[in-house]
Amino acid sequence: MAEERFDIYDEQLRPLGTATRAETHARGYWHRTFHCWLARREGERLFVRFQLRQAGKDTNPGCYDITAAGHLAAGETMREAVRELEEELGVVASYEQLVPLGQIREQCSGEVNGKLFIDREVSDVFGLLCDTPLTKLRLQAEEVSGVYESPLDELLAMFEGAAPAAVASGVELDGDGQLRPAQREVSAEQFVPRDTGYYIETLIKLRDRM
Repeated sequence: MAEERFDIYDEQLRPLGTATRAETHARGYWHRTFHCWLARREGERLFVRFQLRQAGKDTNPGCYDITAAGHLAAGETMREAVRELEEELGVVASYEQLVPLGQIREQCSGEVNGKLFIDREVSDVFGLLCDTPLTKLRLQAEEVSGVYESPLDELLAMFEGAAPAAVASGVELDGDGQLRPAQREVSAEQFVPRDTGYYIETLIKLRDRM
């Protein structure tokens, strides 16, 4: 199977051509990604959903993360990147249903499985109201090992440092690839390490716009 290729950019986002996923992360090329946070409304409360990354991922394995996210393949547009929702979660949505939440730049470096990486991403961030029961999701086992939801106000308090953790209810893939119910207590340190401001600002935008 051919390795994924990404459009790559310099610091000013001028196109440089394409590179494989491994080259992009090894050499620290800027590339584009899609972020989509799913939320569910229950009366006056908003519940935010997030995923648990598979332990075999090349970056940030085993961390909690955005509900669905992914790199844009070479030649792909942000509109087409909505495919990530169906691929990772089995959720079918159109680009027009998404609520734009802004664009961010992130860069980090580290080592996973003995390999150094430099990850430089420009990400368009979206929200989507989704009342599909978690038990009806179809998780992409290679990418996602679980999906959970917590009240937005609890997650916000956690990231702002006003609470040590938040309670999450969700589903996880078992050894047979079947979904089973799960309850977890999650902390900010267990999420993909980003500027905490990203999580706080995104949650506030979800609260105000959805």
